[in-house]
Amino acid sequence: MSSHKSNSRELTKALILQKARTLFVEKGFQEVSMRSIAKEVNCTHGALYYHFKNKAELFYAIVEEDFSTLNNLLEETVQGSEGNSEKLTAIFLCFIEFGLNNQRQYEFMFVARNSEVDGLSQEAAFLSYQKFAEAVQALSRKRLEIRDIWSAFLALHGFIVHHRGFIDNYEEAKVSAEAHVDFILKGLT
Repeated sequence: MSSHKSNSRELTKALILQKARTLFVEKGFQEVSMRSIAKEVNCTHGALYYHFKNKAELFYAIVEEDFSTLNNLLEETVQGSEGNSEKLTAIFLCFIEFGLNNQRQYEFMFVARNSEVDGLSQEAAFLSYQKFAEAVQALSRKRLEIRDIWSAFLALHGFIVHHRGFIDNYEEAKVSAEAHVDFILKGLT
């Protein structure tokens, strides 16, 4: 009986995260309240506080899932069967693809600033960047300076931010993304 209750709670938490993500993507962090999330989930706003102490914690749980998704994609790319040079190219393109195919989530992860969630989001962003930097260093033919990896990251980030809102997905910028990644790699080799 207790395992059923536990599964029910997890499904409820998953449903809250799913509905809240949709609202945050559609309206933005500032425009969403715990009451509007509760209405979407069809529960009382008090029931949300059973799972999350406030809107910032709920938002962070969503952002944390997004960072986990990005980190997993990058790890899968590193584990691929290609050589290191091809993996490095694939990591950079994977990062751009994630950003352009998940523009609002990317904005929450790396662009949007809000005093309520900054501390939490910055920690997750730093850990994600650290994984990115370790993978780039491991796949590089030469020892890279931290500033070189950071510059490559910023170049990828800038590409995504530049295209964000002007295109719908990665496919629309694929050729340009490949040229951009080639350019970045020339600076690292």
